[in-house]
Amino acid sequence: MRVLVVGAGVVGLTTAVCLAETGYDVHVLARDLPLETTSSVAAALWYPYLADPPERIFGWAERSLQVFSHIAHQSPEAGVRLVRGTELLKRHCADPYWAAAVRSFTRVDNPPAPYADGWSFEAPIIEMPVYLGWLRDRLEAAGGTVIRMALPALPGAAELVINCAGLGARHLASDRSVVPVRGQVLHLAQVGLNRWSLDAEGPTYVVPRRRDIVVGGTDVEADWSTRPEPSVATDILRRATSLVPELVDARVLGHRVGLRPVRPSVRLESEQLSQGGRAIHCYGHGGAGVTLSWGCAAEVLSLAASR
Repeated sequence: MRVLVVGAGVVGLTTAVCLAETGYDVHVLARDLPLETTSSVAAALWYPYLADPPERIFGWAERSLQVFSHIAHQSPEAGVRLVRGTELLKRHCADPYWAAAVRSFTRVDNPPAPYADGWSFEAPIIEMPVYLGWLRDRLEAAGGTVIRMALPALPGAAELVINCAGLGARHLASDRSVVPVRGQVLHLAQVGLNRWSLDAEGPTYVVPRRRDIVVGGTDVEADWSTRPEPSVATDILRRATSLVPELVDARVLGHRVGLRPVRPSVRLESEQLSQGGRAIHCYGHGGAGVTLSWGCAAEVLSLAASR
């Protein structure tokens, strides 16, 4: 069966890989190529963020964690590493709903001031420019293609369309419930950091990669601007340095902005199109596109197999 996947971000590429490696004839159509997408901006620490509902998110995130762990051990060229880190909180909290998916989850006994609570666990860090290239190579090795194409609508005449358009679903699926949540990050030179750190208030996160460190961030709803703002960058760096003092002399390498596709709930369902084809919608992953990618792709594969 010929399948058209709309969207070349991490969700679209992962879904396309799963379909192509199962034997489907897969072609990805996208206005933005992989390294031009919001996915390429992501700090990409496995962490369920700005995505609902929890009862579905848990299964998708758990499946993705398993796959990323396998990739980290079996495919070092993919840019995936398992790294331990800590999330700190300024008030006492119950374990997060996703803690059961993480075998290494432990509470922090004596969090540093001004924090009152926290937890530590090992999670995948995915270096997105490397990983997106690896996914595209894997897709093409399975016979799939990636084609730049700005679509006016979903290709309804196709036998099966997978809608992974992210924010593009506002137009392609006439879904105005999808809104951008702007995220700005800085890239800093590596200073020998080998643990990630997170303070959900802000949000503030410090994610070390092999050659740099991604620090963020912001979560401004309904802001479509992709231009980095100097004053925001200054505030991010102040918060990140407060969380991780080792960053105080780190050199700034660059600035990036991404628009997370947030929706009241992730849309993953099948729909019959007016021209006779079928669509499987898979969008609205918020700040958890990477975290949910393999789990959602597995569910899309299951829906594709059902008639």
